[in-house]
Amino acid sequence: MIAVLQRVKHASVTIDGALHSKIDNGLLVLLGVCDGDDKSDADKLVKKIPVLRIFEDDNGKMNLSCADIGGEILLVSQFTLCADCSHGRRPSFTKSAPPSQADELYEYTARMLKSTEVKDVKTGVFGADMKVELLNDGPVTIILDSKDLK
Repeated sequence: MIAVLQRVKHASVTIDGALHSKIDNGLLVLLGVCDGDDKSDADKLVKKIPVLRIFEDDNGKMNLSCADIGGEILLVSQFTLCADCSHGRRPSFTKSAPPSQADELYEYTARMLKSTEVKDVKTGVFGADMKVELLNDGPVTIILDSKDLK
């Protein structure tokens, strides 16, 4: 699984012109489920995301986590993170998990994040055409690949 974490002042998801989810200070997490991923991949990300120290302390050092600041998480599925762009000009998405498997792991990840010490976890809608807005703070953007985590 691939997760792109963006430290945000606020973020929202709009579907069909209606606001679906909104968070204030916290993390926008774009989640790509790749073929072959399973719950152990999600567990690795869930263990890391809430406690990754990427928020500034009183001295301006990135020393606090989303949990430390009472931040929220907006989790949005994004299969395009698993794209293969190694050949030609058109990305291949054959490395993305099949929709049923990806949806199951996305929902599992959301449930597990909700059981952590973060203030709240909101989601998008798997497979929907979502409009995501954010105010990136920093900007700070971190990419996590579950295959690289212990």
